Amino acid sequence: MKSNYLLIIFLFLSSFGFAQSFDIGGTVTEKSSGLSIPGVNVQIKNTNKGVSTDFDGKFSLKGISSGSVVVFTFIGYKTFEYKVTTSINSLNISMQDDAKALDEVVVIGYGSQKRREITGAVSVVDSKTLEILKPVKIEQALQGTVSGVNVTTQSGSPGAALDIRIRGIATNGENRPTTIIDGYVGELGLLNPNDIESITVLKDAQAAIYGTIGANGVILVTTKSGKKNSKSRISYNTYTGFQEASKNLNLLNATEYALLLNESYANGGRALPYTNVSGLGKGTNWQKEVMSTSVPIINHDLSISGGSDKVTYAVSGSHLDQEGIVGQKKSGFLRNTARVALNADVSDKLKLKTNVIYTYFNRKTLNENGLGSVLFNALNIPSTLSPYDTNNELTLVPNTTGLGNEIINPLAQIANTNNDYSFKKLNGNFGLEYKLIDGLLLASSMGFNTSNSKSRDFAKQISYGGKVFDVVRSSVTQGAVNDNNYSFDAFATYTKKIADHNFVTTLGNTIFKEWGNGLFATGYDVPNNSWDYADISLTTGILDAKTNSAYAYDERRLSYFGRMQYDFKGKYLVSAMLRRDASTKFGPGNKVGYFPSFTAGWVISDEGFFGEDKKINFMKLRASYGTLGNDQIPNNGYVSLLSGEATYVFDGSLVNGTAAGQIANPNLKWEEARKFDVGLDLKLFNDKVSIVTDYFIDTRKDLLIPNIPVSGITGNYAPGASAPTVNAGTVRNSGVEFSIDYKNKFSENFNMSLGYNVTFLENEVLEVNNGTGFIEGGAFGVGQPSPSRMQVGLPIGYFYGYKTDGVFQNQAEVAAHPSQVALGANAAPGDIRFEDVNNDGVIDSNDRTNLGNPIPTATMGFNLQMNYKNLDFAVYTFASVGNDMVRNYERTLSDANRLNYVLDRWTGEGTSTSAPRVTTGATANNVFSDYFVEDASYLRIQNIQLGYTLNPTISEVAKITKLRLYAGVNNLYTFTKYKGFDPGASNGNPIGGGIDYGFYPVPRTFLLGLNINF
Repeated sequence: MKSNYLLIIFLFLSSFGFAQSFDIGGTVTEKSSGLSIPGVNVQIKNTNKGVSTDFDGKFSLKGISSGSVVVFTFIGYKTFEYKVTTSINSLNISMQDDAKALDEVVVIGYGSQKRREITGAVSVVDSKTLEILKPVKIEQALQGTVSGVNVTTQSGSPGAALDIRIRGIATNGENRPTTIIDGYVGELGLLNPNDIESITVLKDAQAAIYGTIGANGVILVTTKSGKKNSKSRISYNTYTGFQEASKNLNLLNATEYALLLNESYANGGRALPYTNVSGLGKGTNWQKEVMSTSVPIINHDLSISGGSDKVTYAVSGSHLDQEGIVGQKKSGFLRNTARVALNADVSDKLKLKTNVIYTYFNRKTLNENGLGSVLFNALNIPSTLSPYDTNNELTLVPNTTGLGNEIINPLAQIANTNNDYSFKKLNGNFGLEYKLIDGLLLASSMGFNTSNSKSRDFAKQISYGGKVFDVVRSSVTQGAVNDNNYSFDAFATYTKKIADHNFVTTLGNTIFKEWGNGLFATGYDVPNNSWDYADISLTTGILDAKTNSAYAYDERRLSYFGRMQYDFKGKYLVSAMLRRDASTKFGPGNKVGYFPSFTAGWVISDEGFFGEDKKINFMKLRASYGTLGNDQIPNNGYVSLLSGEATYVFDGSLVNGTAAGQIANPNLKWEEARKFDVGLDLKLFNDKVSIVTDYFIDTRKDLLIPNIPVSGITGNYAPGASAPTVNAGTVRNSGVEFSIDYKNKFSENFNMSLGYNVTFLENEVLEVNNGTGFIEGGAFGVGQPSPSRMQVGLPIGYFYGYKTDGVFQNQAEVAAHPSQVALGANAAPGDIRFEDVNNDGVIDSNDRTNLGNPIPTATMGFNLQMNYKNLDFAVYTFASVGNDMVRNYERTLSDANRLNYVLDRWTGEGTSTSAPRVTTGATANNVFSDYFVEDASYLRIQNIQLGYTLNPTISEVAKITKLRLYAGVNNLYTFTKYKGFDPGASNGNPIGGGIDYGFYPVPRTFLLGLNINF
């Protein structure tokens, strides 16, 4: 019995020893920088006991059983485990970055999803990429970084719009994707790039959850917010730099011009204009006169963020000031933004989210991208003319037949251009989330946009010597526009797990309303003929014609949507979506549209038969199909409005009145996009290599085509009137996307990432039901037929004109060739020889054919980032292959200047087979042909940047957690054979977008910047 007591005492003491507890504490730091990390979750494994690190990364746990495991977790870092064996208060837990964790959750619209479970074609651009690229406008950051996305510039002038196309051009109407900012419809180009946390691009049927606004793809923007349990973080970013033209065209100097003109006049049988060319020299380089160098750009950005365990906040402001390389302040852009984001856990079940953004910008513009623009004049004005005359006045261009009546001194044009446009916008959203029961989340959000803009344009009374730009009476035109919209979303998300089956169901509705008005008026006879007095209230003149106009609009949508997501063991993934939209843009019988979609995925690498292949770490096959809508057409197209202009004879006098505007079409209905996609995702070699490839077909049916020809009896040729908009076309885009990324940390001091993506695209028009079988667009020269078309069997916007077959070398070749007189003149040796395409023995309009395609066959990006110790280096490039462009910035007048390729012109038999002779006589050389169509393929070094980060142990002495200096160049160089300024520019029109009217070049920008975090 005594021995039994001894045994009990021994077991008790033993159990007491095993149950011994310890107290531990310490600091959690970042392995790469040594900085403390606030907000780290410190949890005892398999228990509910835990804490979070404080503002300084410190933590403390008491009464931990010996042998327990403490788990340290934080988003963006690898999980760290520590086994407790003794009490210690000076632990230093070092956590390592985990880039994979940052990509784990992706926003997909009305929710988020783990990347491994996404079944649609989705691409993400993070804030680190934006930080490197330093885009003035966010759209620029998508070029070359996301497969399937092409960004083109309408102009290089500061503040100019950019066009985003996702997987090609699908309609001759609105092609821009919809931007959703933190859940509400917004405008991408107005955001401050430093406010962006991530950009998600939905390219396929995954976007069907947005129904009628998702046909062109959806861009989801997530803005930055504060982090819980983190002390205030102050970040200041600034850069300054200067800009210059990235390219100058090779024009004839004064001597070359005079010799060419003499030859042209001689060939035309006229007296020589320059009897002595010996003293002309190089003359005036008009491009240098209008394009400045060292043009300033400056940006400041300040943000403050932080949070407690219940509330997080982020406040930021930015200032951008950019002058133009043409006209400097006359084409300047200034933008200020301010943002406040606040998230609060009102209770364990209720959360509040707010995000409000204010944007102000001011922009001044010059006449550009067309006949009579500043650059057009700079390229065509003779180099023999001086900018100033003997009286130091700006030179007048002679009003002669050889120079026409639209070429004027571009410096005078800049000096006499005065306008101003200011824009103010307040937008944001307020949202609530309530956890009703376990797994059921109720959410609502109200987004809003309200903007006001004012414009003022002054036309100075001036004479340029009898040109079309002469202004007889000074005038000022002013406008005021007010645009508003709001959206209200209410939806519920239910998450349920049954054994290995996972369900996520989302149901909700959206109310969207958009309204606004505009008012424009013109006043004549401005006091003192001066910009300083250019205000309608000061004008004194009147005009018999109508000098004001106004408009108002009110459009609404009511939508219901649902989505079911299911997976089994995370291997078999299925998602189904349905959205019902009702829009006031369509008539009573067609207001409602239904947009279903389905996506599915199979994680092959999770299958037992896949084995433990270390080379392939992850493999997922996915597919999607769905229907999305597009209602982006002018308002009230299904009814006729009194929006036209009319002048009547009433009681013997002319009286201004109104007339019918666009002809009504009550049968208007939704434009539908039927999207199919199949893709494969791979991760290889310990996740160092990622591969994503997709094959897609996007068929756009029932295109909303405006101005369908109708009978003239309806009076659609009256001022302000127009033909109706009709569902009358089908376009298909198909192609392949491929991207590969390589990331590796070679040592503690050196890591590198490489990325390459390519998209192959084929565009074909399948149907045009407008009575003629084609739609024309664009312009070339003066008085010539439209050079672009939308036609069945060909790409949308293809070029339509005459094919050439070299240059006639002698009269015998002219005699043996079909007559070209129908083109405007008899051919002569040295003239362009056109092909008889239809073999009818005559060269006429029936011989016009396909000359090229403005849509690139392939686009690609190659990007490199490297870090060595405290140095970082990055290069971003973009290439476009197979796109053609029309050279339309040259005036065909006999005395206009020329590009120097004419130096290789035909001057006699055997001298040239490509460039025709010059003459003042009549020829057909200037009709639209492939002579003016060029291969505009290019490779562009978009950004190159070198940075240095000061060692944190040094910067922390000054209470600075990060100090980085960098230098970079944007738009460094473009490799291309195209003769114009920018082979990647477009005017934004699907039909006629590849025609170069003298695009304002995108500047090359040299930057020096500083990033400081406190």
